[in-house]
Amino acid sequence: MKHDIKITGLRARSVNVPLEYPVKTAVGTVATSPLVLIDLTTDAGTTGSAYVFTYTPLALKSVQKMVEDLAVVVTGMELAPVAIDQLLQSRFRLIGNTGIVRMATAGIDMAAWDALAKACNLPLVELLGGKARPLRAYDSHSMDGVELGTRRARGAAEAGFNAIKTKIGYSTLQEDISVVRAIREAVGSNVEIFVDYNQGLTVPEAIRRGRALEQEGIAWLEEPTLQHDYEGHASVRNALNVPVQMGENWCGTEDMGKALDARACDLCMPDLMKIGGVTGWLRASALAEQRGLPMSNHIFQEFSAHLLAVTPTRHWLERMDLAGPILEPVLAFKDGMAIFGDAPGAGIVWREDQVERFTV
Repeated sequence: MKHDIKITGLRARSVNVPLEYPVKTAVGTVATSPLVLIDLTTDAGTTGSAYVFTYTPLALKSVQKMVEDLAVVVTGMELAPVAIDQLLQSRFRLIGNTGIVRMATAGIDMAAWDALAKACNLPLVELLGGKARPLRAYDSHSMDGVELGTRRARGAAEAGFNAIKTKIGYSTLQEDISVVRAIREAVGSNVEIFVDYNQGLTVPEAIRRGRALEQEGIAWLEEPTLQHDYEGHASVRNALNVPVQMGENWCGTEDMGKALDARACDLCMPDLMKIGGVTGWLRASALAEQRGLPMSNHIFQEFSAHLLAVTPTRHWLERMDLAGPILEPVLAFKDGMAIFGDAPGAGIVWREDQVERFTV
């Protein structure tokens, strides 16, 4: 392998992929999966691929344009992801590496790591010093109501999942409880149930509902109140016996450190894009190890499988297949475990016919 591999180009494409089930939450609905696909080429003949999730189609073109503009910065650089990350961090220090900038730079970081692993002819997990291993996985569902919620939960249990997540935050506590009880009846006592409020409650209401829900045997309570209210999360955590989960909206390890200093959560689940790509994840996993905090992922299941496998406090892999229609199969799920192979890189291979079909 060449030791002075150079980046030769960067391509970004926008797609808007249909979802089998819209992602309904207490604060809004994600009806489709808007993705920016990134391909980073090198003079070693390898191409690193990654995608970022923009939540709304309105952000697709802005993120795509930001990635394309950054091609001028990274083209000609050595394929050294940490050095690239440091350069991009310094470039945006004055305006802040958040929002669209964060999405673009994290996607470039992910693509760079993928390209480097391919150049070494190694799966990403092995490049990072680990080995592929089966990972505990849960099936992640939406705010589906009783009928659809129980149908999806039953299907997940029959497929072998030992844990599922449902989004709640209905207009009344009784509706929340009715959904959780219906799911429990559908899946039995051996399947763990996680609930996610998506920041939908005030602190007093989160405590009130959390006290009722902990009687239903839920395994975690996710983002009960505004994500940046770390003291509020700490208050909820101190009032309850059920673990509080958060982290998908931490923008970099700076936010993560503030949350952990405030003792805002028992569990953490960084989002690969918002935390800063592979480089950001490695920093986050070090923080989690220092605090003894079980660490799961938020979406980006293909890359996250490799990263959880080298995370000392790994907990659960979230199965939410946002890019499935445009990707060759990467992960297999069997008996509640996620299994990934030994292809070089993170295993991202575009289904070009479907990419063309859903191109924006």
